[in-house]
Amino acid sequence: MPFAKFDKERIISSTEALNIKEVPNKMIVIGGGVIGLEMGSVYARLGTEVTVVEFAPKLIPTMDGTLSKELQKVMKKLGMKINTNTKVSNVSRKGDVVTVTATNKKGEEVTFEGYGPGGIAVMVESMTDNNNRTVAEVRHAFTKSGGNLGTNGSVAYLFEKKGLIRVQSGQNEDLVMELAIDAGAEDMEVNEDTSMSITSSPEDFENIKNVLADKEIIVEDSEVSFIPENTIKADLDTSLKVFKLLESLEDLDDTQAVTSNVDFSDEMLEHLD
Repeated sequence: MPFAKFDKERIISSTEALNIKEVPNKMIVIGGGVIGLEMGSVYARLGTEVTVVEFAPKLIPTMDGTLSKELQKVMKKLGMKINTNTKVSNVSRKGDVVTVTATNKKGEEVTFEGYGPGGIAVMVESMTDNNNRTVAEVRHAFTKSGGNLGTNGSVAYLFEKKGLIRVQSGQNEDLVMELAIDAGAEDMEVNEDTSMSITSSPEDFENIKNVLADKEIIVEDSEVSFIPENTIKADLDTSLKVFKLLESLEDLDDTQAVTSNVDFSDEMLEHLD
């Protein structure tokens, strides 16, 4: 690839991917072809957070459109993040941190708000090149589940947008906290597995990530997303209906993220197990 020089350690080809000694926490697969998807799905099943970046509008561009859409659903159910219509322009490495620079060709970010079964508030973040199509698909998912697609502002006030950064366990806790707070973080918590969760405003999110990367602090996951200010406890029947709605919304091609204020019942979680 002209924008990426393989070092056979962090920036690797499918050949080196077959011989990784330890299962990585994160993996970015550039190209949604057969080999890349097969490799990504293997590591996703092993617990790796896998993101696929594909320049074409769909996975395996030569495949029938319907089959490609079904394949994408399968990949998403494995927990893989799929980014189509996305062009990678550069891949760089600094220490153990690899940065992939990419641009989404779809261009328009759209956020939908609605109510699911039991009055559960739902936020849907999408990236689309055809707003009418996306609106119709999102509305259909809400209606089919017994919910309603709302207007702008109908549920947004129940959420707050925050930057969330999860730092790999084993890092110097005092150093991470000092760097994060100085860079604008609002809070940091140490999780049970000794990984660290940093919360920030969306405006300070990228700055904090860059500061951590400069000091070679390993970040497991990072995103800017809607966080509910309060959650609603749902009974088993409502929980199952809401879960089906969220799953339907996540399966849509243009969906980037789905957030709700549901607090699933213990019965629901046991049912899923």
